[in-house]
Amino acid sequence: MNKVAENKNFTAVDFGKLSLLSETANGKAFLKEITNATGTEISLSVLPAKTDLPIFHAHKQNEETYLILSGAGKFQVDDQCFDISEGSIVRVAPAGVRGMTNTSDEQMIYIVIQSKEDSLEQYSMDDGILLEATPLWK
Repeated sequence: MNKVAENKNFTAVDFGKLSLLSETANGKAFLKEITNATGTEISLSVLPAKTDLPIFHAHKQNEETYLILSGAGKFQVDDQCFDISEGSIVRVAPAGVRGMTNTSDEQMIYIVIQSKEDSLEQYSMDDGILLEATPLWK
């Protein structure tokens, strides 16, 4: 993982091929520090084929949103279990006891976005400001 560019307004990172996550510690990369994030924790993860996530867990303050990029399996929150696959998105409140398994023959690649529950005061166009700018890529 390498920083590509940054200034006071952004940090750009080249992670490389997501399939190489399996070579990182625990198949997971936390991005808060490398991106200098102040309001979210984002992690990239790989769960090998036919493997359970090794822990069930909950949080004290933070909700999590899971974005499944590849693979298929089962996701459990409290006493409910349901199928997940590429394109599945699951948001879990802090108190929800969560866990998952990859039932497919391929590795499951997923992103988890973690942020403090009820902290989002503005979003999308409520927070966005449309500005004129000259594209530098032309």
